[in-house]
Amino acid sequence: MPATTTLDDFLRAIPKVELHCHLFGTVRQATFEALNARAGSPLAAEEITGFYTRGEKPVGVLRVLRALDAELVRTPDDLHQLTYEYLQDAASHNVRHAEFFWNPTGTVHESGIAYAAAQDAIVRAIRDAQKDLGIAGRLIAAIDREASPEAAVEMVDWVLAHRADEVIGIGIDYREVDRPPEMFAEAYRRAREGGLKTTAHAGEFGMPWTNVRTAVDMLQVDRVDHGYTVIDQPEFARECAQRGLIFTVVPTNSYYLRTLPPERWALDHPIRKMPGLGLRIHPNTDDPTLHKVTPTQAWAMMVRDFGFGIDDLRGFMLNGLDGAWIDESQRRDWRAQWSAEFDALRARFAL
Repeated sequence: MPATTTLDDFLRAIPKVELHCHLFGTVRQATFEALNARAGSPLAAEEITGFYTRGEKPVGVLRVLRALDAELVRTPDDLHQLTYEYLQDAASHNVRHAEFFWNPTGTVHESGIAYAAAQDAIVRAIRDAQKDLGIAGRLIAAIDREASPEAAVEMVDWVLAHRADEVIGIGIDYREVDRPPEMFAEAYRRAREGGLKTTAHAGEFGMPWTNVRTAVDMLQVDRVDHGYTVIDQPEFARECAQRGLIFTVVPTNSYYLRTLPPERWALDHPIRKMPGLGLRIHPNTDDPTLHKVTPTQAWAMMVRDFGFGIDDLRGFMLNGLDGAWIDESQRRDWRAQWSAEFDALRARFAL
């Protein structure tokens, strides 16, 4: 076996889980352009090019996600294609288990695809990718926090009425501003009572640390997506650390790239500070094609931008396994196997 000689070689080779990725944020540019052409080109070519251009002060991705719902995704086969292509891309970076978000409210009410047909298409793609590529995919049905609390309850009821082994939990995403977690307490209560796992985007977009507390204490989430502003209240951060909560962080999060000066961005980013408070973090891509980042590159940013050491990454890898919604025997086996793989790669790795 040839020696691993670069950081990127090493990071591509290590086994990974991905716990924080949005299906519509994984769409390949060529696929987006093909869907747009089929729809009669409702979006200008220059706008699409802009979606896939990551500048120094990147724009958000919500326009892209909304356009897919409103204009482009029209059949269950579209969802199958997007899912399979995402899992194919992730598997090429040795992601072996991916838990990814999908917004059923947009699919049903904007794209006009019935929930059962949409879920079946995504699940079929997950099974196809497992057979073809060896990657395990799991679906998280995400509440659209820009919609109503009633729509969130409706969505959870769809999931519970059409249970599939591959659909393991719910989350909540889209813009957090003025949409605090407590608005969706009833949907989370129903999900927990129905046996679904739960997570929530909180403390994103610079929103206050109290949103993280609400997600943890009121919604009773199993893990936290983003959660950066938890560092503003160290006492609560220590409580989260004591509970062993996993925070799925995103090195390419655009809020801090836009709001911090370039020379301070990596130094002042909350990701750099979270482990020092005892918080367990795990790096993810979020919207990989729109952020122009691969799983390998997201992990590389933890070293190159935030200053973590190679051996810190071993802990992040294990955090991901502990945060993953897998059964305990699988977790135990993977912890042993992946640790051995990581250590063997580490022994060959030359900086």
